[in-house]
Amino acid sequence: MKKRFIVEFGSGADLHGADMTKAAARAIKDAVSHACLCGLVEILGRSSFEGILVHAEVRVPDPDKVDVEALKAMIPIGEKEIVVEKGGMQVPGLEVACFAPGCSDIVMACAALTVYVD
Repeated sequence: MKKRFIVEFGSGADLHGADMTKAAARAIKDAVSHACLCGLVEILGRSSFEGILVHAEVRVPDPDKVDVEALKAMIPIGEKEIVVEKGGMQVPGLEVACFAPGCSDIVMACAALTVYVD
């Protein structure tokens, strides 16, 4: 039976282009960058990441536009589960044609990563 080891949070944004995947990936990267899993080795005595599950809950304004496989690539260890649901934020920004012609929206995403161990 897997037990929770750590829960970490992150946020990310795409400032030009309203790219849901880019904002979600940045939120996951932010959460990963806050988590040091030294307890896996120092407390649990693990020598590998076998039996580790990383479950990511991600919220963006338009979940159907998220590439889930791209998000899995942002998680460096373990078996990966991604759930994407409606949330986050979308607000008017500034169109910069060289970044995203025809789009001026800013998209924000939030993510919660839970690491489970056997």
